[in-house]
Amino acid sequence: MIRTLQLAAATFRPRRAVPGQDLLSPSVTRMRVHLSDLDLYRHVNNGIYLQCMDVARSNFLADLGAFDALNERGWYPVVAAQTIKYRRSLTFRQRFEITTTLLGWDERVVYLEQAFSRRGRDGAPEHVARGIVAGRFLGRDGTRVASPDVVELIVGAPLPSPTLPDDVATWARAVDVAAR
Repeated sequence: MIRTLQLAAATFRPRRAVPGQDLLSPSVTRMRVHLSDLDLYRHVNNGIYLQCMDVARSNFLADLGAFDALNERGWYPVVAAQTIKYRRSLTFRQRFEITTTLLGWDERVVYLEQAFSRRGRDGAPEHVARGIVAGRFLGRDGTRVASPDVVELIVGAPLPSPTLPDDVATWARAVDVAAR
């Protein structure tokens, strides 16, 4: 329930835009593990990671100052597909960060990497999990919005997509979200 409330706050009362933030700049969301995040094995439940990723994606749009322009057009983001690989567990009260980075886009979807990290015992960052998300934008009338149109709205001009990493492009084809 806590993560649902965080998502509502991040979406309907977004944080302020970050001066100088551009589309390809990473966005960092800091969180702490709550008791309600844990499963019976006393580590963060796999579904909670996806909820945290939702919050971090809203913060990514907020950092860009994109909410007003998207809302004016009635466009909103949805997840078309996602995958996540876990490397370490998160446990009660641990602080962690999610770094959201736009990897690129095609006609249909935008591709994001969402990397979870925490501080290790020596203070150095430790990789916890990596999620890849293929997101779409829809209009309030149910129409699909082309990704280049969303990019142009956010940056104010057409922009070519960076080349997707090979693993992401392969995954996008495998789950059938890539532009055909």
